[in-house]
Amino acid sequence: MNSTIWITVGVAGVLLLAGVVFARSANGGNDPDPEPADPYVLDHIVKDIDDKEIDLRSFEGRVVMIVNVASKCGLTPQYEQLQALHDEFYEQGFVVIGFPANNFMGQEPGTNGDIAEFCSTTYGVEFPMMAKVSVKGEDRAELFSDLSAQAEPLGGDPKWNFTKYLLNRRGEVVARFGPRTKPDDEKVRLKVRELLQDNELRDGVEPWTPPSE
Repeated sequence: MNSTIWITVGVAGVLLLAGVVFARSANGGNDPDPEPADPYVLDHIVKDIDDKEIDLRSFEGRVVMIVNVASKCGLTPQYEQLQALHDEFYEQGFVVIGFPANNFMGQEPGTNGDIAEFCSTTYGVEFPMMAKVSVKGEDRAELFSDLSAQAEPLGGDPKWNFTKYLLNRRGEVVARFGPRTKPDDEKVRLKVRELLQDNELRDGVEPWTPPSE
């Protein structure tokens, strides 16, 4: 009787193992795909360039462009176009947020004070600038970990300075533009306009209105 039980258990184990092997083969030999990353990325508190804490959730209700920026890059003149884009659509609920980073060829070597002065005096930057962070590697900021974890083509580390991520009014990543795509490129402007027309918000979030003068 006991021998029969052990034989039955053994056969069941072999069948179970065979089923696992078959499932892995059907999946190309890989483990099942991990759960997709949450597209909502504003659940972080960061420091701005003046060392003040900023809750990124305060930008919910607006269309947000997150950009990793640098002062000594061949693409640095995009600051001017970023500011123009920010100004053009600001009243409709659009905001550019700059994150200085020194990850690419040491092209952002200065302090936060140096960066703030450069941006203001050289390009008249008035859109929100955050404190210098890392945007790739083991020491990257949590926000950029969330951005990198998105499914392709939105995810992956920034390839260079001035990678642009667009978020809808619900704080979800919906588009990404490469470093060489200028902020005034028509496909960027069209996407911003499209997102501004979508007024759906997360529960509990009030519609954004420009602050009174």
